[in-house]
Amino acid sequence: MKSYEKIEQYDTEVTEALASNYKTVIGTLGEDVNREGLEKTPERVAKAMQYLTHGYGLDPLEILKSAMFTEDHRQMIIVKDIEVYSMCEHHMLPFFGKAHVAYIPNGKIVGLSKIPRVVDAFARRMQVQERLTDQIKNCIQEALDPLGVAVVIEAQHMCMQMRGIQKQNSVTTTSSFTGAFEKNKTRKEFINLISNKLS
Repeated sequence: MKSYEKIEQYDTEVTEALASNYKTVIGTLGEDVNREGLEKTPERVAKAMQYLTHGYGLDPLEILKSAMFTEDHRQMIIVKDIEVYSMCEHHMLPFFGKAHVAYIPNGKIVGLSKIPRVVDAFARRMQVQERLTDQIKNCIQEALDPLGVAVVIEAQHMCMQMRGIQKQNSVTTTSSFTGAFEKNKTRKEFINLISNKLS
């Protein structure tokens, strides 16, 4: 019987550099970096940070272009409740929530799984929620040239919950629209659809 072996791929030089810095940080905070519980922590954090920011190594535009199809469908397509995990660039603390993305095709559609992949590619970077919302919208608009794109993100920010104002139940909502979604009727239909549970 083979023992469990976890296979991970990380840049060795980056891991070593980050681990060295995190070891210094932990020591500066007053901890004993050589005690058993912390001995491997700098390396673990170095790998975790590489994973949490792996979006820098992804090209969201190419993700969409890899699965584009010609289709004469001109009604709203929505992928909602997409899990979002990102890192606030101001305090390097997580923010997390859900993204709702819609577009109205103009001769081209994209594989449905590619939209959550694009969300993740932008989210897994140092971010602010406002920029993240716009980046997702702009990428879909550029790749598909649809009749309109709508993106709404609802997120909780640990920098507001764990420190500072410490408001644990606050939720930040951002939105960004192009084309047909700038019309009140279309935008209202989108908001209604992402707000309601369809039976």
